[in-house]
This record gives sequence, C-alpha cells and structure tokens, in this order.
Amino acid sequence: MIKFLLWCILLVLCWPLAILALIFYPIIWLLLLPFRILGIAVDGVLKLVWGLVTLPGRVLMSVGRA
Repeated sequence: MIKFLLWCILLVLCWPLAILALIFYPIIWLLLLPFRILGIAVDGVLKLVWGLVTLPGRVLMSVGRA
C-alpha cells in the first residue's frame, strides 16, 4: 500500500518518471528474484548450522533438568 501511495505522489510530481517506474519495477523485481532465493537458501543453511552447533548445549540443559 505504501508503494502505491509513493507512486501516486510521484505521479503528481513527475508523471514521466512515474510511468517509467511502473514499467521497470516488474523487470527489476524479476532480475532480483534469484538473489532473494539465494538469500532464503543461505538463511536456511545458517539456521541448520546454528542448530547443530547449539544441539549439545540444549541436550545437556535438558538432561540437567531431569
């Protein structure tokens, strides 16, 4: 919604730039899509590594409570 309101303000201030933004936004979004997918994959791997590193501590904490 905020992007739409910003686009409306841009349309009032400078309509040729707003039309260019409307045309190029999907193209730029498609170009950046592989980087978003890579970011999701890297985040998942880092969470997996963090889980493996902290697993012994969590196991020892649960054994200590019992």
